[in-house]
Amino acid sequence: MKYARDTRPNGASTQSADVLVEALPWIKNITGKTVVIKYGGSAMVDEKLRADVMSDIVLLKIIGVNPVIVHGGGHAITEAMERFQLPVEFKDGQRVTTDEAMDVVRTVLMGKVNQELIEAMNEHGNLAVGVSGNDAGTIVAEQADPELGRVGRITRINSMLIDDLVAADYIPVVASIALGEDGGCYNVNADMVAGHIAAAIGAHKVIFLTDVDGLYEDFQDKDSLISNLTLFEAQYMVENNVVSTGMIPKLRSCIHALNAGVFRAHIINGTTPHALLLELLTNTGVGTTMHSTEEACKFDAHPLGNFASKLSENRPRPALDARINQERWPL
Repeated sequence: MKYARDTRPNGASTQSADVLVEALPWIKNITGKTVVIKYGGSAMVDEKLRADVMSDIVLLKIIGVNPVIVHGGGHAITEAMERFQLPVEFKDGQRVTTDEAMDVVRTVLMGKVNQELIEAMNEHGNLAVGVSGNDAGTIVAEQADPELGRVGRITRINSMLIDDLVAADYIPVVASIALGEDGGCYNVNADMVAGHIAAAIGAHKVIFLTDVDGLYEDFQDKDSLISNLTLFEAQYMVENNVVSTGMIPKLRSCIHALNAGVFRAHIINGTTPHALLLELLTNTGVGTTMHSTEEACKFDAHPLGNFASKLSENRPRPALDARINQERWPL
């Protein structure tokens, strides 16, 4: 019997081996850890990107990571509401959700988006389980603002169902719907759900897949990407509006998670091929990493030498640093 011979040049094989060697210490140190991944943006809408991200999550599971996926589905909800000729209205970036709209939100998130993600993951084995925040009262919320209707503010996370699924080696895929304190359903921000769940289950990391490369000091200046920042710096940026509006829920979620003891928070571009693997399993990473303290920037559960190389890529942030220093030590 004849077998096809690998005709690639030796350099290509060596490069592949180098990637595996580089990943080894990172794999070793993340194995057994729980990572909450908030999945959204274009990576969710594009079918090919969605399949690639789900494959990467399965790979993380195979090497011993415990992924927990949280998702929204704003684009699909808007399409469905327009199809049903329901008004699409936003206030301060939040969807106004009437009782009729809430029915659509619930149907779309659990009946369409959640199932699409599960199907993409379960092509590789029976690994993923869909979870609504309603299930076992996993996410509980109260009304955020009467003018927003059925939009909720999270009051607590009951993590038992998620904990049980992780312990049974499943990948929970959580839709951002909450059980109301009043017994009804609420539409809740998926970014905030990710941070609250990460805090409640004691996750090692929380990762936000979005449509941009990370957090910018100045969004108009694409050279101002911030590779690393501390919890204090993130709080300063939110409190002083030094961040684009779309990033505020993600930063607030990161802050909540880190305050609760989550080790790291990451914001990365989900449209970058294999962004999750690059961020978690390589020396340089691809997005913004948030640390609980300045001291924590210098140490990681991963080998210090590798982490130091990651930190060395952080771009100087003269404007932001000057404002923060003035806040800390005013003249």
